[in-house]
Amino acid sequence: MPPTFDYNPQANYEVRSFDVPYQQGLGQPWEATIYQPQGDGPFPAILFVHGGAWNGGHRTQQVVFNTGLASSGLVIASVDFRLAPDHPYPAQVEDASYGIRWLKAHASEFNASPEHVGGAGASSGGHTLMLAAMRPYDPRYTGLSSPDVEGHDGTVAYAIAGSPVLDSYARYQYAKGIQNDGLMVNTESYFLTEDAMQEGSPQGILDSGEDAVLPSLLIIQGTADLNIPMSIPRKFFESYRASGGNVEIEEYLDMPHNFILREGKETDHALEIAKSFVARQLATATAAV
Repeated sequence: MPPTFDYNPQANYEVRSFDVPYQQGLGQPWEATIYQPQGDGPFPAILFVHGGAWNGGHRTQQVVFNTGLASSGLVIASVDFRLAPDHPYPAQVEDASYGIRWLKAHASEFNASPEHVGGAGASSGGHTLMLAAMRPYDPRYTGLSSPDVEGHDGTVAYAIAGSPVLDSYARYQYAKGIQNDGLMVNTESYFLTEDAMQEGSPQGILDSGEDAVLPSLLIIQGTADLNIPMSIPRKFFESYRASGGNVEIEEYLDMPHNFILREGKETDHALEIAKSFVARQLATATAAV
């Protein structure tokens, strides 16, 4: 029988962080940083996908948010992955899908449970996570495998997305409109073509009526985000709900893109919202057992 969790979002555990290799099959070991609460467990687990416009970033850049989540009694695995321009779409989604399956396979090594594994991502990592979550069985994304992950799928029980790129094509058009060369070039380096931007768009999945998986979703978004116009997360919220998904959006007035990278009262509040969201998802899962 799957475990039930007595998760208390107000708990405060000491957190130990350490690095482990999670993927060995691409010519080099790719690492995950584990944020592990020091307690009895087993704890619920979340895979975290960092941002960086698909071309940069590092698994440790969201340390404030990941440590905050872990301190409440969640094991967080924040993974590195292949980056553009050397590795175009859908390489990062393949890596995230593998990371979810890897976390389920190895959860017990980190005093975590393989049941009800969640996903989280920020900025382009939010885009990557949502594609992996909405298309967990898509052969374009599940090509990476190894004997230890066999028998595990890439589904997530819930998702948290901070400043996410939920419509890669619309964001590219926005970048062109404001002549943001950096965003344009980074998008082109990853997707290569506008057709790929549209095919690899979470919003596009909803617009097309594709038979997608829709895990419960929390969107965290600053209203002063110069990288993402508010029309994108607001439209996605409405479309996700209209498609039958359970979705919440928390908007932070005058906060910039990916503000949860840094310490501050808004990040503290976003952490409380995220922990309460996780608690509700775990309570629902427990009630269904």
